[in-house]
Amino acid sequence: MSRPPSLFVVAAPSGTGKTTMVNRLVQRNTCCKLSISYTTRAQRPTEKHGRDYLFVTQESFQSLKRSGKLLESALVFDNFYGTSRSQVEQCLLDGHHVILEIDWQGARKVRKSMPDCITIFILPPSQCELENRLRGRKTDTEDVINRRLSDAIDDMSHWIEFEHVIINDDLTKAVDQLEAIVLGDRQTNPATNPQLIEQIENILVSAAEIGID
Repeated sequence: MSRPPSLFVVAAPSGTGKTTMVNRLVQRNTCCKLSISYTTRAQRPTEKHGRDYLFVTQESFQSLKRSGKLLESALVFDNFYGTSRSQVEQCLLDGHHVILEIDWQGARKVRKSMPDCITIFILPPSQCELENRLRGRKTDTEDVINRRLSDAIDDMSHWIEFEHVIINDDLTKAVDQLEAIVLGDRQTNPATNPQLIEQIENILVSAAEIGID
C-alpha cells in the first residue's frame, strides 16, 4: 500500500455505477474496506443486512444521529442514510483504506469532519446512458426513475467540489482509474485536468439540453 490508510469519499448520481466500481475495487484489494452505511429505506430482495447496508428503523436512525455516532447523514429520496463514525475510525486504525460511498451532500459533511479525506466523483458518459442503466436495474418504479433522472442533472453539477472525477464509460477502465487514485501508485487525472473538464462540460450540456419533464 503506497499511501497511508486514508478515507476515500466516492459520490455520484444514482445509476452511475459507483457501487459496482467500489465493490470490484474492494474485492481485488484487501487493503480496502467498504464503509457500510445505515439506511432507513426498504431492503431490496438482492441485498443483505450488514453487507450492502445496515437497515434500521427511523427511530433507531434518529437515536444514532442524536448520540453523535454518525459521521454524516442525509435525506435522499425520502430515506435517511448515515455513516458510522466508529466503523470508519476503527478501519483506519486497523491499517485499511476506507471507501465511503455516499452522495455529494454527505461528502460535504465528511469533508468538514475529516478534512484529510480524498474525494472522488463519478459521472456517466451521458444522460441517455444514465437512463438506460437506471431502467436496466429494474428495482425502481417509473416515478422514482424519473425523479432520479431529474435530480441527476443537479447532482452532476457538484463534480467541481471533488478532487478527482472519473467518467464511467467503460467499467474496467473506470475501476482501474479508481484503483489508481486509492492506491496512489500510478499517475491519475485530477478534476483540474483540462481535457477531463472539457469532457465533463459536454456531458453536462447534453444532459441539460435533454432534460426531464
